Amino acid sequence: MPASTVLFMPESAYGPTNNCIGIGDILRQRGHRVVFAAEASWKGKLTALGFEEDLVDLAPPAGAELDAGQFWKDFIRDTAPEFRKPTIEQLDTWVKPVWVELINGAKYCQPQLLDIIARTKPDIIVEDNVVAFPALNTAGVPFVRIVSCNPLEMKGPQIAPVFSGYPAAEPSQWEVFRAEYDRTHRAIWSEFDAWVRAQGAPGLPDLEFIHDGDLNLYVFPSIADYTAARPLGPTWQRLESSVRETDGSFDLPASLADRDGALIYFSLGSLGSADVELMRRIIDALAKTPHRYIVSKGPLHTEIDLAENMWGAEFVPQTTIMPMVDVVITHGGNNTTTEAFHFGKPMIVLPLFWDQYDNAQRVDELGFGVRLDPYRFTDSEMHEAIERLLADEHMRDALAANATTIQASDGLRQAADAIAAIGLS
Repeated sequence: MPASTVLFMPESAYGPTNNCIGIGDILRQRGHRVVFAAEASWKGKLTALGFEEDLVDLAPPAGAELDAGQFWKDFIRDTAPEFRKPTIEQLDTWVKPVWVELINGAKYCQPQLLDIIARTKPDIIVEDNVVAFPALNTAGVPFVRIVSCNPLEMKGPQIAPVFSGYPAAEPSQWEVFRAEYDRTHRAIWSEFDAWVRAQGAPGLPDLEFIHDGDLNLYVFPSIADYTAARPLGPTWQRLESSVRETDGSFDLPASLADRDGALIYFSLGSLGSADVELMRRIIDALAKTPHRYIVSKGPLHTEIDLAENMWGAEFVPQTTIMPMVDVVITHGGNNTTTEAFHFGKPMIVLPLFWDQYDNAQRVDELGFGVRLDPYRFTDSEMHEAIERLLADEHMRDALAANATTIQASDGLRQAADAIAAIGLS
């Protein structure tokens, strides 16, 4: 297959960027040229992995150099009180402001993206984001959309509304939620759609903030998918998982290796861990158990102290650690959720925002873990959930069998194959 230039534009958060890193690394190894039009705070982190960088600013540059994804870390930290509200109340006070920030970023970087496309001359453009960047849709080359979110994002009347966290078996409140989404989002969508059209791109689907691609890839295991209730069209391909192979090795620290108890991984992701008060609350509950914990402490790691049955760091090689552990305690980000399925690990999910409620609900209602309220759980509820997941051999056997199937599908190479092939179509 002839070599192509593939331009990736991931959302600035770690989840979508890491997903693109995993897929891009396979393409790079096969001789393709891989360029990242990532947000400017990723400077140097992608070239260190062998990629080209041609970065964009999503807002006027800050005076000081920022850590990767720092804007969203700060945004989450400052808006964390909103996460205590029911999901339907968050639509106006948190979800809409997120869309506004994303839209502002798309508008700001439009001229930069046009210049990047002119410089790099891509054969294929890949976007892993939730908002449209018209320059990517008007470049005259195949456009690939990756969905690194719960697949309720691809909406349908027979599935729960995205961002709701509502049960699949209880549709009574679905239409109320959809109506509130329409009420709170119709105006910003209409204005964004008009701007997208003014840049020469096609109009957006109704109440959607991004176009479908010539190829659409989404990451979610079939055992938890919604396609029986909402089939997808022929341009869509599911990746059972997409687990990057760029994480470093990991040896269990002696402070944990020399202790008894199950080994548990705890992470609220790079964004959720910015809520230091919540991190401390969960750590305090886990400290009272007889188990051992590996903790991803996140960007405010210096403000987080661990108990003696824990080891942690600002960043940990999650995909290397996860095969070692017995249980995963997570915020329910799509990467962590699908990686836990990939390695056959039961989950305790503490959803904070966006599609994390949907992932938490899906894991819980299918019996692959437990959903807990991150701000209202009691110590006894956390302890009971841990012990129940450790003791449930039937569930653990089912997860292990599913993991074998998921790993055999080799989603990374499936994605790389599909992206390379679309360039020849």
